[in-house]
Amino acid sequence: MTKKEFQNLAKQRPIILDGATGSNLMKAGMPRGVCTEQWICENPKPLQELQRAYEKAGSQVVYAPTFSANRISLKNYGLENQVAELNKALIEISRTAVGSQVLVAGDLTTAGKQEIPYEELLEAYREQIVVQTQEGVDLLVAETMLGVTECMAVLDAAASVCSLPVMCTLTVESDGSLFFGGNIYEAVETLEEMGADAVGINCSTGPDQLLSVVENMRKRVSIPLIVKPNAGMPIINEQGQPVYSMGAQEFADCMKRLVQAGADIIGGCCGTTPEYIEKLHNIFLAHI
Repeated sequence: MTKKEFQNLAKQRPIILDGATGSNLMKAGMPRGVCTEQWICENPKPLQELQRAYEKAGSQVVYAPTFSANRISLKNYGLENQVAELNKALIEISRTAVGSQVLVAGDLTTAGKQEIPYEELLEAYREQIVVQTQEGVDLLVAETMLGVTECMAVLDAAASVCSLPVMCTLTVESDGSLFFGGNIYEAVETLEEMGADAVGINCSTGPDQLLSVVENMRKRVSIPLIVKPNAGMPIINEQGQPVYSMGAQEFADCMKRLVQAGADIIGGCCGTTPEYIEKLHNIFLAHI
């Protein structure tokens, strides 16, 4: 997908993304504490069933489960030399699930450590992006980032090896502050200046707490704005599992207000399921 094609798609707002991956895989039997990317490669069926369900629900873009398949994060599991193998296999799993009817985004995320030198981040993301582009992803997404520097490294890495559209989303507090310092408003301005094709937030809180954040981001940037929040705030049950507070219809109703406030690209993060995406699709069907 070219940047121009992405821009044309974004005019057909809103674009509907997929929902959660990790929380649904745990429901399907993925143990805690394992390397998610390795587990999916060994157990592709739950992920493929989930992504087919997202396609059926109305997702126009699904995220390949390449989330933490970078050299820095994989080192935690002794898999740092399997970047190419894992990214290749994970993209093939997603493409087999949805074919060519849905766009597949190469997914990149935080390395989780603020002290990592920029050059190390840059090389880790570049290594991952090279494989993803070779495997034919339609676009790239940097998601659940904790600070603007990580997104900057993804943008620099992508620009050095490909011309694919790049979306960037960060995780924020309800007041817009970032976990690695700074705030989302300055961050999205910086990322637009660096050439991001869309910017915004994911994970964080429920959509009911993000109206002011979305309104203020919209004032700062002219490119498409992404909002992919959780299904409300979770509580931990007796089994130690997070239970999310917001049902699918309430989630969709809140997301409608965020679209009215300026969101162009929408989806769900932790706690959301294909039902949540279907409710979004039903609300915006006339506009797609």
